[in-house]
Amino acid sequence: MSAVTNIAAYRFAPLSGLKELRERLIADCKAWGLKGTILLSTEGINLFVAGAGGSIARLMELLRSVPGLETLEPKVSESDTQPFNRMLVRIKKEIISFGFESIRPAEYTSRKIAAKELKQWLDEGKPVTLLDTRNDYEVKLGTFRNAIIPHIDTFRQFPDAVRKLPEELKGQPVVMFCTGGIRCEKAGPFMEMEGYKDIYQLDGGILKYFEEVGGDHYDGECFVFDQRVGVDPALKETDTAVCYACQAPLDAAEQEDPRHVPGVSCPHCFKSEPEKMARRIAEKEAALKEASTPLPGSIAMENRRPVNVPAAHDRRELVEVLVDLFPQIPRDEWERRCDEGRFVSYGGAVRGRHHIVRAGERILQIFPGEVEPEVSTDIRIVHEDEAIIVIHKPAPLPMHASGRFHRNTLQYLLNQVYGPKYPRPVHRLDANTSGLVVFARTRHFCRLLQRQFIEGTVDKRYLVRVDGAPADDSFFSEAPISQESGAMGTRGVDEEDGLHARTDFAVLDRSGDGTTLLEAKLGTGRTNQIRIHLWEMGHPVTGDQAYLAGGRIGAVQTLDPEIEPLCLHAWKLAFDHPISGERMTFETDRPFWAV
Repeated sequence: MSAVTNIAAYRFAPLSGLKELRERLIADCKAWGLKGTILLSTEGINLFVAGAGGSIARLMELLRSVPGLETLEPKVSESDTQPFNRMLVRIKKEIISFGFESIRPAEYTSRKIAAKELKQWLDEGKPVTLLDTRNDYEVKLGTFRNAIIPHIDTFRQFPDAVRKLPEELKGQPVVMFCTGGIRCEKAGPFMEMEGYKDIYQLDGGILKYFEEVGGDHYDGECFVFDQRVGVDPALKETDTAVCYACQAPLDAAEQEDPRHVPGVSCPHCFKSEPEKMARRIAEKEAALKEASTPLPGSIAMENRRPVNVPAAHDRRELVEVLVDLFPQIPRDEWERRCDEGRFVSYGGAVRGRHHIVRAGERILQIFPGEVEPEVSTDIRIVHEDEAIIVIHKPAPLPMHASGRFHRNTLQYLLNQVYGPKYPRPVHRLDANTSGLVVFARTRHFCRLLQRQFIEGTVDKRYLVRVDGAPADDSFFSEAPISQESGAMGTRGVDEEDGLHARTDFAVLDRSGDGTTLLEAKLGTGRTNQIRIHLWEMGHPVTGDQAYLAGGRIGAVQTLDPEIEPLCLHAWKLAFDHPISGERMTFETDRPFWAV
């Protein structure tokens, strides 16, 4: 005896109070042990739900109490198992996506033709054109004999397909059909808008035709959107399966094909892992290009950045905390920003300079809208999988929001493409440094990778061109790096309180122009470490506008894309994959200044 009752139903009707209805349906369906999907819209309802018969009866009683759904009648079938994994109730713009707001089936639909009448027309050979409104993967399983196939992947493509039909069809009888009728409710009025004079829709779709008159004039099976995949004209489940990756129906031979991996691939969509990655990367790079054209920071917008209060600053005045956290900015500048009301709580309350902060408090700093400086956007994806993303970062391009940059950053652009699951930077490169940088897909993978950086098991090598000629072909620096930043966020060597740092250098080429190409290997990962070590040894990085010759600090922080670049490039990177443990090794082409 079947344990599960399955229902499918739709109704075009003007609905309101959708949020309240959604909350009630979620609560009641879960309480009744129902699973499936209910789509709600101001234009109506579309649902596929399964569960115990008594629970289904309660759901139908609830739905029929909604104004506009009083006569809602479902199609009912039985199964031995629950075909759905969870209960979803979603509010959508349309219950069947089409894209034309002017089409309102609740107000008007084309004439319907009953299954028996259509069969009679076809038996008698009456001149009539049959038009299949379904997607290609559905049509593959079967359709009416001699029907016109629009060759579409989604119903939103149907309008363009109609506009390509022969002009003479506009004066002839056309009968549209789909699985159960819902798509024809929108397809018919659209065709009439396009000038078709004699349009009909098959009432109840193919399934109603099978139920009432069998399979005459129909070749094959009917694809259905439930656990059965396909049914024959007797409405019995066939042996056809479906590929859940591309939705292609699969016959017995295709199911036995070694390229068919249930839930993963089939002969129609199988691609090797390198092919899949290449395709994903190409799509992501195209999306990054679109997200950066024009640069998001080229339009002046107000920006907000959080200030997180450390435990050590509990119960101190806001201005004192700001001075301690950001010593590179003068106190009078912080006081000015406070007095202008540029610090607010997440609730919007202004926090003045004398506001007493609490440990863990998050305060938003408001930055007035201004156009951000130009950056390079030649972002390339070197590798992407379920755990990591390896990026070739151009320069100049800041990793994250800082200084004058809010949206013209690598993190912001990646968020536009990968959101809402935002990539997490495992480590960082300076805005003016190009090369390899790793992002993690989740917080867990990020922690695993950062542990490798902390433990020193990551092999990081840079190409760097310096002014002058170091005396030795290999050398190192262990000069400690200052903990506090100074002008423009620069740091220096601090023999007393600085952080331990080590960089090993090897000469690759001594050039006739007085510069030297080096390979730098990081033993630690301090801010500006390579630049500071070389600067302290009297060989500043060529193109560096911050750490100048003679121990001087310059006046330029992030370079203009049009001027000479900073000759520092993250060249090679090796680490253990956070899932497989496999050693991953990456290497970029040399930049023009290192060839």
